Amino acid sequence: MLVIASRTPPAAPQSAPAPRLSYLVFRLERRIRAHLDDSLARHGVTTTEYMALSELRTRDGLSSAELARIAFVTPQAMNLVIRDLERRGLIRRDPHPAGGRVLCARLTSEGVSVLQRCDGSLDDIETVMLAKVDATMRGTLREGLTLCARTLRTGAHLDTH
Repeated sequence: MLVIASRTPPAAPQSAPAPRLSYLVFRLERRIRAHLDDSLARHGVTTTEYMALSELRTRDGLSSAELARIAFVTPQAMNLVIRDLERRGLIRRDPHPAGGRVLCARLTSEGVSVLQRCDGSLDDIETVMLAKVDATMRGTLREGLTLCARTLRTGAHLDTH
């Protein structure tokens, strides 16, 4: 007579945890950045330059130091970016109204033109990226990402064990 030993059935495989939102945002940022770098290069603009031009469109008269904080680069790095944009005629710098050594950057008409062409390239990237995302989800995504960025920007205390 054959005796079969009783075995405990193998445990059901545990499903992998859902990916962290911060990881998904990071992956998306890297993919967008790769496409953006390629697209902007065709217009002769770097991603940091595009960011500076975009910020100046919405907040005219920012200083190089203010732009550096927004772009998460050193003031020295942004100063080089600003000087190059000025040399190429995309921005001009005027003395700050309060005086002192601070210069306020402003878009020139050529800067606006280049920025509009770059915006078209970014529109193309977003069209592909969001092709399967409906308008309601886009609004929710925009609101959620804006809230997350604002929360971290306001200096929320992070307990990093």
